[in-house]
Amino acid sequence: MSGPPIEHRPEITAGDVPFRRRPATLQEAKAVAHPLRLRILRLCTLEELTNKQLADRLDRDPGTVLYHVKQLVDAGLLEPAPVRTGASGALEKPYRATGVTRWLETTLAHSVDGGALAPVLAMQQELQAAGPDAIEKMSRFVLHLRPEQLEELALRVVEVLDDYTAGDGERLDQPVYSGMFLLHRLGAPGEPQ
Repeated sequence: MSGPPIEHRPEITAGDVPFRRRPATLQEAKAVAHPLRLRILRLCTLEELTNKQLADRLDRDPGTVLYHVKQLVDAGLLEPAPVRTGASGALEKPYRATGVTRWLETTLAHSVDGGALAPVLAMQQELQAAGPDAIEKMSRFVLHLRPEQLEELALRVVEVLDDYTAGDGERLDQPVYSGMFLLHRLGAPGEPQ
């Protein structure tokens, strides 16, 4: 049984201006450098879940999941939600995402062992669990770009994604989607790919 959907919490603001991307701290970067922790965050963004519910959904041992939950709580990316009464009448301790990760620039996580591929692995696992019919849109491309063009492309795409992220609270009654924007270098022609 899943918990109740998370009620809409207004965007974090500084005055009237919503927060924009900021560099992750080392603790935050380490926390998002693992695919299981990224999957936990995604699940707890959609609804408040207990450790047992997370373990069941992720098909993992509850002890392993609890270790990762604690890492996310310590980094401020996950927080305990109010204790509730479960279906069997027992008290449950759910967790919810704080929303901080929406605005983190996680390049620092790339320097943590396995961190650069953690989002890719998490997305791959989520896609495998959802099945091929879950893919709505996909665009694959190869581009030749000067360094300044690469930076411009990344900034423009992230700006569009940030605009949609900032207004997400207004669309909570709509279907939910997950995605990823990733650019990577290819080897030179003639090199192994």
